[in-house]
Amino acid sequence: MRPKVDFRLNAIVDLDAIGGDKDLGALALAAARGGATIIQYRDKNSPTRLMVERARTIHSALKDTGVPLVVNDRIDVALAAGAEGVHIGREDMPVRDARLLLGPDAIIGLTVKNEADALAATTSDIDYACIGGLFETLCKANPDGPIGFDGFSRLAPIIRAVKPDLPVGAIAGIDLARTPPAIAAGADGVAVISAIFRQADPNGAAAALRSVVDAALQARA
Repeated sequence: MRPKVDFRLNAIVDLDAIGGDKDLGALALAAARGGATIIQYRDKNSPTRLMVERARTIHSALKDTGVPLVVNDRIDVALAAGAEGVHIGREDMPVRDARLLLGPDAIIGLTVKNEADALAATTSDIDYACIGGLFETLCKANPDGPIGFDGFSRLAPIIRAVKPDLPVGAIAGIDLARTPPAIAAGADGVAVISAIFRQADPNGAAAALRSVVDAALQARA
């Protein structure tokens, strides 16, 4: 069965990391044109009304690119903005409830941080899993501590033993240098914030990352 999601390069538009004064739609479009295959909008602190407006802006910017938008955590914002799906974690709405609200065609991604999360991914109706955080990052606190490539190599096979075709990505502290070893460890792609959106040229940064991802996947094949 062909995966619903191309997870080679997940560009995360994180408001806290990027800043609310930036043109989030333009940044998302630059990343998509550079080679991002999925965009995530993450905003942990803004009022719901603002989140919906920003999600709509990003979604509108992406409309002719074919690149889907998922909203972190907030199913209500995803529905209001017409986004293609959501990304949820262990403390967010259960996957089964999100699927009931969003329907069978929506994209649902799940954060995996440990063995229990990996086992949950094997029984959940999700379209991709993202394992992390691999490394320390300024963009998001990780109370569990980094798991590194060894942790990724330990968790990914738990998922693949049951769902061999499910895309599994790596997240947290990933940059150009860490992308090839992430792919070598078994990742189907990487999720990044700073490596694209804190660079002077987000389009060029996305293009460089996508090239490295594709090369690493080809080398692993």
